[in-house]
Amino acid sequence: MRVVLQRVAGASVTVNGGEARAIGPGLVLLVGIKDTDTLDLAPKLAEKCAHLRIFADEEGKLNRSAAELGYSALVVSNFTLYANTKKGKRPSFIAAAKPPLAVDAYELFLAELEKQGLKEVKHGEFGADMQVSLVNDGPVTILLDTDEW
Repeated sequence: MRVVLQRVAGASVTVNGGEARAIGPGLVLLVGIKDTDTLDLAPKLAEKCAHLRIFADEEGKLNRSAAELGYSALVVSNFTLYANTKKGKRPSFIAAAKPPLAVDAYELFLAELEKQGLKEVKHGEFGADMQVSLVNDGPVTILLDTDEW
């Protein structure tokens, strides 16, 4: 699994032209699932995201987590995180997981993230047309890849 994690001052996602699902300060998590991933990765990745110390403490050091500060998370599924661009100009997405694995892993990630002490977890919908807006704070953007663990 891969997550592009961004520290944000605020963010929202609109699904299929509907009402925006918005958060204040916290995290935007773009989540991709690989065709060889297993469901046991989701709880570990959710815990890592919620407790990654990327927010400033009283001394200005990155020593606080979103969960510790009571911040929120906005989660968006994103199969394009597994784009292969080695050949040609058109990316290949063959390594991205397909349903049911992709849906099951995404939903398990959301459920596990809900258990991590965040203020709230809002999310898009798997496979839907979504528009994401955010104000990256810092900017702080981190790529987490379970293949590197």
